[in-house]
Amino acid sequence: MTQTTDSKLQTLDAQLCFALYSTQLGLNKVYRGLLKDLNLTYPQYLVMLVLWEKDGVNVSEICDRLFLETTTLTPLLKRLEARGLIKRTRSIEDERQVIVTLTGEGQELKATASHIPACVGEAMDCSLTEIADLRDRLNEVRASLFKSAS
Repeated sequence: MTQTTDSKLQTLDAQLCFALYSTQLGLNKVYRGLLKDLNLTYPQYLVMLVLWEKDGVNVSEICDRLFLETTTLTPLLKRLEARGLIKRTRSIEDERQVIVTLTGEGQELKATASHIPACVGEAMDCSLTEIADLRDRLNEVRASLFKSAS
């Protein structure tokens, strides 16, 4: 490579990490606006998505799905429980495990939040197919990065 090419690759706008970072900032702004009416933060919404997919999971399963540490997840769960959206109980089989289940109100919130994916797609100015393709490619990249880092 020439020195000119090397210099161009070292600019901020040439960095993939910055493109992903700044895109995530924009995405967070869109989600913040949509979730405001539901009185949820984006991380709380992600927890609710996990539970709407599969109710009655233990804390470590949620951590694994969201790539979070328990120390990060526990305060989120406490706030969701205080709002009456989830309930945390000790497992009967293993008291070290905490099982998280949706309350009736938590289950009802799923219908209220059903418009969010379409609104995000509209804000991105992408078709559902384009969003699915982008999501699939990002999932592949994430898997490769985690594999490389281990």
